Amino acid sequence: MRLFVFLLLFTLVCVGQTPISAKKLNDSALSIYKNQPQKALEIFQQSEALAKSKSETLEYARAKNGLGLLYRDLGAFEKAIAYANDAMSISKDSLLTASALNNIGRSKRQLGFYEDALTYYLRALDIYDELNKKEEEATVTNNIGLVYSYLGINDKAIEYHLKAKTAFEELNNKKGISEVYNNIAIIYANDGDLEKALNYFKYSLAIEVNLNDKKGMAESANNVGAVYYYMQEVDSALTYFEQSVTIEKSIGNFAGLPASFNNIAQVLIENKRLSESITYIDSAYQYAKDYKVATEIENSLLNYSEYYEASQNNSKALDYYKAYTQAKDSLLNLDTNSKIAELEIEYQTEKKEKELLEHRADLAEKELDLSKKNNYILGLSALAIVLMLLGYLIYNQQKLKNRQLKKENELKDALIKIETQNKLQNQRLRISRDLHDNIGAQLTFIISSLDNLKYGFQLPEKLSQKLGNISAFTTTTINELRDTIWAMNKNEITFEDLQVRISNFIDKANLAAHNIVFQLHIEDNVDKAAVFSSIEGMNIYRIIQEAINNALKYADAKTINLTIEEIDCKLKIIISDDGKGFNQATVKLGNGIQNMKKRAAEINAGLIVDSMEHKGTRIILNL
Repeated sequence: MRLFVFLLLFTLVCVGQTPISAKKLNDSALSIYKNQPQKALEIFQQSEALAKSKSETLEYARAKNGLGLLYRDLGAFEKAIAYANDAMSISKDSLLTASALNNIGRSKRQLGFYEDALTYYLRALDIYDELNKKEEEATVTNNIGLVYSYLGINDKAIEYHLKAKTAFEELNNKKGISEVYNNIAIIYANDGDLEKALNYFKYSLAIEVNLNDKKGMAESANNVGAVYYYMQEVDSALTYFEQSVTIEKSIGNFAGLPASFNNIAQVLIENKRLSESITYIDSAYQYAKDYKVATEIENSLLNYSEYYEASQNNSKALDYYKAYTQAKDSLLNLDTNSKIAELEIEYQTEKKEKELLEHRADLAEKELDLSKKNNYILGLSALAIVLMLLGYLIYNQQKLKNRQLKKENELKDALIKIETQNKLQNQRLRISRDLHDNIGAQLTFIISSLDNLKYGFQLPEKLSQKLGNISAFTTTTINELRDTIWAMNKNEITFEDLQVRISNFIDKANLAAHNIVFQLHIEDNVDKAAVFSSIEGMNIYRIIQEAINNALKYADAKTINLTIEEIDCKLKIIISDDGKGFNQATVKLGNGIQNMKKRAAEINAGLIVDSMEHKGTRIILNL
């Protein structure tokens, strides 16, 4: 290769032409590497050889870093990390180092090492901040938002994405805006707002088409297909998924294929096209293993489990589900989120300390200038003036010190408060995620297994009825678990949230009890903007739920009314029925009413039970 470069240079000189430089080769490769990766690979390799032969350290390092960027986009993440580390070891250029750190962060994220990814991103962000590189800083900020999105910490993810969006808009960076909208759309899709997610994805796709960015077009097309899938528009979903596959193949980005193959397989499984789906699952799993795309290995295992469950092969379905659970646990352990939060706090603390030190240095410089002036004046002034200036100087310094100490204490208090809030939020998220992913998944598997037993085997009537009761009980448990997770995931619950939850419960109760009329009435004077804490909202909902269940079980009522009104700025909730009632003096109150009273006491509310035989029952909750 060295001989080839020497002959090339010699030939160019002989014919009177200026030999091309390694810098021009690097610039050329960087301008085309996204849409013409193979051509860019050859140019980077030429630049690497040329810069090394001419001992051009910076350009040699740039060629190494460029190869790292290219291998990352081609899915060879470990190779990308190796080249980025080589680039940093060859040259200590700050801008090059920041680019390499960001590249390593993205590769680590793709491999599923989220804690490592965040560490490298924060290091890159720190350098770009020092260099005042706004565009690169916005890109890294957007990448940090992705890490939080993968971890399910959506509030943090949106915070970083919106910060990046503002920066890209100021810079008029269309590609950056497209990536931010794409990432925000993913969060909306996960939260169930599909229309908004689809609009953001289509907007991102339009920008990528306008920019002719093949890789961006493939990713955006895949995301649009995913939203159509969730909206149950199967044909549209398959069209966009196939479009994504075609683009990924055209640019040689085989690491992006597993996601599209898994999406197509999932659509086919759910539409009972099993014979077609297995080919896509096999392809997705093989590409994900070859290019070590951790999240798609996990998704392939889950697709295998669902495929064999649909094929009535429960043994294999369970084996693949266990493999999926094991892969998921190894990818994201319970301590990851707390470590991520600690890294975030450490970074913010270091940044504040650095600003504090810079501020102190400025003060020191100002004080030094003042001291010099004072010394000059001291030589010309009388002793009385000297004493006055010294006294003023001492007073001023003490005042500055007191002000600085006050700011330092305020900063420490703020950091402690932020750290405590982050730890509490992470603890709640960890518990709710464990309930959903572990207990919820296991209960769902139990229901599926019971249904398979009932319909797959000819069972005695009593046993079949018993299994049905167990399945119904498990379903009720899942619903109550979802209610608990709903409350845990919210710092506060609005009146609108509570109204929707109550309406859904009444609808379900109405389906179960055909001969009972339910009436929900909310007075016009009720403050619809009222906000409750998660504990208050959950207890109010549970009291209403328990009161309606008691009426269904014991009252033999024909009508159950739920009225919400506001009297003297106090909320009043009344659950009444026209059932048989009971004599409060002779009937011993059961656990249901006792539980309602305990819940009311926890939120400092009053609970009144008013019932008479043959005249129905009223439960009154005064908030």
